[in-house]
Amino acid sequence: MAGVLAGKRGLIMGVANERSIAWGIAKAMHEAGADLAFTYQGEAFGKRLEPLAASVGSDFMVDVDVTDDASLDTAFAELGARWPKIDFLVHAIAYSDKSELTGRFINTSRANFKNSMDISAYSFIEVARRAYPLMQENGGGTMLTLTYGGSNRVTPNYNVMGVAKAALESATRYLANDLGPEGIRVNAISPGPMKTLAGAAIGGARKTYKHTEQNAPLRSNATLEAVGGTAVYLASDAGAYTTGEIIRVDGGFHVLGMPQQDHL
Repeated sequence: MAGVLAGKRGLIMGVANERSIAWGIAKAMHEAGADLAFTYQGEAFGKRLEPLAASVGSDFMVDVDVTDDASLDTAFAELGARWPKIDFLVHAIAYSDKSELTGRFINTSRANFKNSMDISAYSFIEVARRAYPLMQENGGGTMLTLTYGGSNRVTPNYNVMGVAKAALESATRYLANDLGPEGIRVNAISPGPMKTLAGAAIGGARKTYKHTEQNAPLRSNATLEAVGGTAVYLASDAGAYTTGEIIRVDGGFHVLGMPQQDHL
């Protein structure tokens, strides 16, 4: 897909390190010819991101806290000053207290429920509200977020994140309807379990990863390259009529009703 994003510009939010899904998307978009800007939260993540951004030819990084309206306003003002028009946005931001990503969902605290929903779901709406004027100037664009199958099928220990991802998927559909008249497509990519910093926070992550790898029809979990390629397609002209979708990149695991016979 070399060159299919040539001349396009976009913002990547949520790269934590080189194993992040957001980084897999950033690499693929760079290889497809796109120019990239990045956000991060806090000095520690900024130091991790800087060499990665440089490796894809980007010198534009901005610190942003998605729970702070002033921080978001500043970040998008800086983006708009640098690039008055953008073609795509990648929202790869989610959070829950690690202590509540194990055990029983019924024990979810009110404080962590609110915080998880704010960061993992509502932030996409806040970001979209600020990004779409920059896409209007361009005659349209693409917004992408990341979800997971625990949104609609119970996954042990995923707990409140499953509820947050369900809200995020619903927000994706409503945003697609709101922004469609302006030529803006809004979609979510749903990979299977992946060995990322965020994934490692979920109780029993290794067992979940092994189970899906053994039982998915393709007998494999998704790779960063596969997720990145899907993002490139959605942001390219080939994805011009795909919106409001949850695109699964999970080796087919989502179609199963039971494990494979060898693993029953």
